[in-house]
Amino acid sequence: MNAQTPQPPTLPNSGELLDDQQAAKILGVTPGTLSVWRSTGRYRLPFVKVGHKVRYRRGDLEAWLASRRHENGSLAQTP
Repeated sequence: MNAQTPQPPTLPNSGELLDDQQAAKILGVTPGTLSVWRSTGRYRLPFVKVGHKVRYRRGDLEAWLASRRHENGSLAQTP
């Protein structure tokens, strides 16, 4: 028997490719901020290169935002 890791439900249009302006609007940042994040690796936000253009999958943006959700104000991790 092959156990598979459950995948989160796919939202409509989650595979839609967005340009940096659209992605920035969803995340509430500027396109320049996205460029800095890509070049410095500050955040592990997935992106797709299509020729010289950068695109973001809507589902990746939503998953990235969900992964950054905190239940309280403390960011410190307990050992």
